[in-house]
Amino acid sequence: MKTEIYNKEGKASGTINLDDQLFDLKWNADLVHQVVRSMESNARQSNADTKGRGEVRGGGKKPWRQKGTGRARHGSSRSPIWVGGGIAHGPTSEKNYDKKINKKMKTKALFTLLSQKLRDKELIFIEDFNLSAPKTKTAKVCLEGLAAAGFEKINYQKGSRALLTTSKVDENILKSFNNVTAVKVEEVRNMNPLDVVKYKYVVITNPDESLKVLTGRVK
Repeated sequence: MKTEIYNKEGKASGTINLDDQLFDLKWNADLVHQVVRSMESNARQSNADTKGRGEVRGGGKKPWRQKGTGRARHGSSRSPIWVGGGIAHGPTSEKNYDKKINKKMKTKALFTLLSQKLRDKELIFIEDFNLSAPKTKTAKVCLEGLAAAGFEKINYQKGSRALLTTSKVDENILKSFNNVTAVKVEEVRNMNPLDVVKYKYVVITNPDESLKVLTGRVK
């Protein structure tokens, strides 16, 4: 399978061959949903914590005698039905939301999403994306060029527009896109299904090196 490759200015500069076994996978909604929901669950933190009737301060004395008062019987003012009492069935910090994700499932979900992005023309390859110095202006020129090449929504200022991946850590690229809030810069080895779902476009720079890293995850 061949697809176009662009330069930093957003102009087509050639084509690149992609492995059909990785970038031409059929859409599998069940797999993608399961992996993405599991990753969201694993990232969830149990911050909310309530106290039960046994943890609330006070309430040791019986409010009034059992019989003869004409009122309902109560054993403690810390009962959940009392104001200031404990919480019944409330959230606790001990709850664990972790879900196991099989490594092969996560990898297949990633390439399933990339295959769909490629079909939807939302997967972009940029050659030789090396910047001599960190400049936000250079980053904006690149986005404007890609928008003119047919990827119109990549240059929007709001929302999650593009996940830009690099073959290795590049401080110039990181700093250049630091002020572009709609774009996230990440190493290609850290690309995951959750980020691919979140961002409309996926931009892979230096594809020769980046694809080696991606295909290495399949083995």
